[in-house]
Order: sequence, then structure tokens, then C-alpha cells
Amino acid sequence: MHTLVTNLNALWKVIVAGLVLGAGLPMIFALGVRFWSMTATTDAGTMRRNYPALAVALACFVLVVVAIVTGILYTAKAFLAAKFGIHLFGQA
Repeated sequence: MHTLVTNLNALWKVIVAGLVLGAGLPMIFALGVRFWSMTATTDAGTMRRNYPALAVALACFVLVVVAIVTGILYTAKAFLAAKFGIHLFGQA
């Protein structure tokens, strides 16, 4: 029974990570593209900016870029520590 509980505990963590990183980041990027398409509207030849939509789009793009850079740095932390002496994420 202990093994089953341990495996289920690890399984839900993997599922959440997969949903957040596997489906969540592309969804946030798609949401940013959708809001980006709403930033400029034309009415009878005049162009108007939708600044709240632009702010949401840029926030989505920044969030995706930060997640990607964090993932790369987290993956490369042993390399950075060995080659350059840079310790990230609480690594001793």
C-alpha cells in the first residue's frame, strides 16, 4: 500500500507539471497572440490602439519567455556551476 501511495504522489506532480508546461505555455502564448490581434482597430480609415489588450498580450509573451529562460537555466545549472562557478537555484 505504501508503494501505491508513493507512486500516486509522484504521478500527480508529473501530471500537473505536464499540464502547466506542456499545455499551459502554448495556451498562454495563443492567448497573447489573440490579444495582440485586438490591439489595432480601424474605423473609417482611422486607426485606434487598444492599450489594455496590448498590455495583456505583452504580459503573456513575457511570461512565456521567463518560463523558457528559467527552464533553460534550471537545466544548465550543473554546467554553469562547473564551468563558470555560477550557482543558481540554491545549488551549493
